Amino acid sequence: MAGNVLEFNESNFESEVLNSPVPVLVDFWATWCGPCKMLIPTIEALANEMQGKARIGKLDTDVSRKLAVQYRIDAVPTMIVFHNGQPVQRMMGVQPKEKIASALAPYVDAA
Repeated sequence: MAGNVLEFNESNFESEVLNSPVPVLVDFWATWCGPCKMLIPTIEALANEMQGKARIGKLDTDVSRKLAVQYRIDAVPTMIVFHNGQPVQRMMGVQPKEKIASALAPYVDAA
């Protein structure tokens, strides 16, 4: 992953996402997904802007199938905001950066 974008998977999900001291945005995606690729620059920009305030990362649903099933990912891209280990916001499809940032904002301020 580029820059400040983290790569989440089944081996690090608990430590990086569920036990994170700051809010986490997980972009559930797949390498074959065109809309997912369109979202990459947005995710990278958010990761740079939120550095130190939130963790922003991607999880490949083809590689981490158990997590995709556990969080009921029926379509990619799906983004979930986690706060204190719990999913608190969910967005599907390509979204503007402002909408994603506003979904994270209440939890960043509360962290």
